[in-house]
Amino acid sequence: MNETKQKRSIGGELVLPVAGVLFTLYYFSTIIDSPWTAQVSAFFIGTILLCLCVALFIKNGMALARGDAAMTFHTLFSRLDISSGRLALLMITIGYAILIAWGGFTITTFVFLFLAMTVLNKGNSKGFIALLSAGLSLGGYLLFILAFETRFPRGPFETFMELVLSNGS
Repeated sequence: MNETKQKRSIGGELVLPVAGVLFTLYYFSTIIDSPWTAQVSAFFIGTILLCLCVALFIKNGMALARGDAAMTFHTLFSRLDISSGRLALLMITIGYAILIAWGGFTITTFVFLFLAMTVLNKGNSKGFIALLSAGLSLGGYLLFILAFETRFPRGPFETFMELVLSNGS
């Protein structure tokens, strides 16, 4: 009996880890002049990411060596990507990255969260999703912009709140 064993396609599995390694190395190069506390945090998180990626590369390399896997990309895209909402989530994420500079952190994050959760929940519970998105984006505004004074993109909401908070004190 000659059983033909179907090899698992691992090329698609490696796209995000390779991108993660490249991003982490780029990120390490950008924090050289940052305060040491930021460097320690960045290197700690980056090192964990790199270790996890290396573990995945080793696992997949061993599967290739055993002949259990093939370096193909035919499972990278499928009809499931469209029907499951993956393509919509990709487009929403790209839109978020493009529009955040114009809309600012809070409004753009609200829209992103609302659309992404609506896609993931297949259009159900839009009221709850709107409340959750508002709470999370406002919480992000309070934490990152007001409390930590990060340099997130400022938009109409942040400009309005700056006027309100500066005139109220």
